[in-house]
Amino acid sequence: MSQQKPRVLVVEDDLSILTGVSMNLRFEGYEVLQAQDGAQGLELAVSDAPDLIVLDVMMPKVNGYEVLRELRSRGVRTPVLVLSAKGMERDKVLGLDLGADDYVVKPFGVAELMARVKAVLRRRWGDDGEVIRFGDVAVNLVTRAVTRSAAPVDLTAQEFKLLAHLVSNPGRNFSREELLSGAWGIDYEGTPRTVDTFVRQLRQKLEPDPEAPRYILTARGLGYRFERPQG
Repeated sequence: MSQQKPRVLVVEDDLSILTGVSMNLRFEGYEVLQAQDGAQGLELAVSDAPDLIVLDVMMPKVNGYEVLRELRSRGVRTPVLVLSAKGMERDKVLGLDLGADDYVVKPFGVAELMARVKAVLRRRWGDDGEVIRFGDVAVNLVTRAVTRSAAPVDLTAQEFKLLAHLVSNPGRNFSREELLSGAWGIDYEGTPRTVDTFVRQLRQKLEPDPEAPRYILTARGLGYRFERPQG
């Protein structure tokens, strides 16, 4: 079971298509974000760190190709499934060259679209059920990929082991000794202060305000715990 539902951002100016696609995604168990123009879609893609973007091409303000180009230029690797009435080969090639992961031509069947959504998520995350997110951070326990605002976060192997140990046990208070054993192994010869150093590094990379952490919290007199956001 996943820690939270995979989050899909649908960017589509046609309200009937936006509503229909969103309804079917929710029925399949996804959390859905919506935008009716490219500018809003770009903003949500960066701020809300979805797991997948379903992106229309022909939109007001900023078209889908421009959104895709801007996302990739910023280093955002969130998978993108393009929806377009443009079915010519050159249009598909353009979308894929700009960094799209799949390209679906309108009109499309709902069953096909849902299958493609699942396939793109599977390619990106491996086992969908192993993605844990908090705030704008997503942690994949299978691929060991960590992103923040959809941009990759560079963690050392040991930082990831400590993070994975904490997020896999939300709400549980761990002593420093337990974290040393669980994340480093029982034969590791470090000191409890080693944990403090690595927690500080994780907070610097993942917390909105490292000095006032929201997620990797201090358990006073004991050690640390990961607090998963509600909702």
